[in-house]
Amino acid sequence: MYKFLEANVAGYMTRTVTSVSRDMTMAELKELFKRDDYNAYPVVEDGQAIGLVTKYDFLRCFAFAPVHMVPHYDELMNKTVGDVMTPDFIYVHPEIKLTRVLQLMVDHQTRSIPVLDNDRKLLGIISREDVIHALADCTQH
Repeated sequence: MYKFLEANVAGYMTRTVTSVSRDMTMAELKELFKRDDYNAYPVVEDGQAIGLVTKYDFLRCFAFAPVHMVPHYDELMNKTVGDVMTPDFIYVHPEIKLTRVLQLMVDHQTRSIPVLDNDRKLLGIISREDVIHALADCTQH
């Protein structure tokens, strides 16, 4: 367990990450979610991460209060990632300890966190599965 206390994001993050653009439609995003079974995609523009779009963000665009008219399904599917993404998202640097990542995941009930450099360039993503793998790896004798 002591090994886990010293482990950092760089040692366990997933380096190959699928990102999306803010111009992608909800219809295209739906197909990506279906194909990859990911919970979130970083939104990248000009080489920098500018947001995060999750399955929750996707579903939220279909939630309406009774006082609002419900738009047609096709109209909603033509919305863009830029319309629904979270621009203020949690991210970490590769040298951050996994103990901090674990705490962020628990506190914010998030499944994955983008890994960025100081210029907000996307380097990877750290998921709950990556942290679980690190815990198992660090506790084997």
